[in-house]
Amino acid sequence: MSKQDILAFSQTKGEPIWLQDLRLSAFEKIAELDLPAIERVKFHRWNLGDGTLAESDFAGNIPDFTALGDNPKLVQVGTQTVLEQLPMELINQGVIFIDFHSALEEIPQIIEQHFGTAVSYDEDKLAAYNYACFNSAAVLYVPDNVEIDQPIEGIFLQDSDSALPFNKHILIVAGKNSSFSYLERFESIGQGQVEVSANISVEVIAQAGSQIKFSAIDRLGEHVTAYMSRRARHANDATVDWALGVMNEGNVIADFDSDLIGNGSRANLKVVAASSGRQIQGIDTRVTNYGQHSIGHILQHGVILERGTLTFNGIGHIVKGAKGADAQQESRVLMLSDKARSDANPILLIDENEVTAGHAASIGQVDPEDMYYLMSRGIDQSTAERLVIHGFLGTVITEIPVKEVRDEMVDVLDSKLDKR
Repeated sequence: MSKQDILAFSQTKGEPIWLQDLRLSAFEKIAELDLPAIERVKFHRWNLGDGTLAESDFAGNIPDFTALGDNPKLVQVGTQTVLEQLPMELINQGVIFIDFHSALEEIPQIIEQHFGTAVSYDEDKLAAYNYACFNSAAVLYVPDNVEIDQPIEGIFLQDSDSALPFNKHILIVAGKNSSFSYLERFESIGQGQVEVSANISVEVIAQAGSQIKFSAIDRLGEHVTAYMSRRARHANDATVDWALGVMNEGNVIADFDSDLIGNGSRANLKVVAASSGRQIQGIDTRVTNYGQHSIGHILQHGVILERGTLTFNGIGHIVKGAKGADAQQESRVLMLSDKARSDANPILLIDENEVTAGHAASIGQVDPEDMYYLMSRGIDQSTAERLVIHGFLGTVITEIPVKEVRDEMVDVLDSKLDKR
């Protein structure tokens, strides 16, 4: 990959000069920046991007989306958009949910204003790589004071028969006092076994007074080595409630952050993860309190099967000036195998007085007393263990607004348990 390749791709897509310059600046930074710091996870030799920048040519069967209902949604397979569905009522209110380059034509000033403000292109090597080499993207824009009752779905499918890196950038802009639920899915389709990298960056711009319920279920295949970044930037009194299910089959490092810039802003991050086989997953979940009386809570629950490895890093940072801030975190892991490996690392960085902060962390196996109670009532060991795990992860799963997706997450978990 060269600057000329990047410029040629950008010009072919008709991107504006400011975006061409951003891509080129990011490319120049790749060589000099460090990889992101994910404590206690050795990922520096993973293939997290080979610099290929191109569009995919999906030759498989397009999945049937008729069962998805008529709620707002966008579906992309690789770099291709195969479905855009937005009710006329929302279109008339100014809501936009389309592929990135179409959005550049419809709301160019909004994208230029917000693109890259939640995650800086020069933050680390993988952020720079995403800005330089993202080959597909999407934009969700909800104007000021718009409230949406139906969940909005973004479905992004990776073609397992394609060797093209899965480099995706999602921009979500919530206008002042807007309110909506957003459901995001990253999933591999097909029967291919091509080794490929994924670099996914999701930016959430929560403007003053906005309320966002953000749910996600990640199901990338075992041949996908992925870096996933989700970052929200909160203005005054903005709230983002996260419910994230990390159910991938391949090696993954993930960075889930909320920057509480505004006074009175709030973030609730709930994460569930399951590792199996010889899979390695490292998850950083961070809340940084900049605003006064901002509140950031982290809850992480994970399950490890077989020889899987799962690391939770919970980071709460209250910066100088964030008086009255609250940072709480809890990370708990169940290990269902003696060969499983786990870390649950609570990290609190407190630079201000007159604040509240706390943490809890635990790693263990299924409680024998719980198992005894269930089995004493006629439930076999396998079913009893499954019930305990469902209850352990249920605090996050119940936060997902779409019943079908809640059921899907339980089914994915059960399929991992059945493979043991």
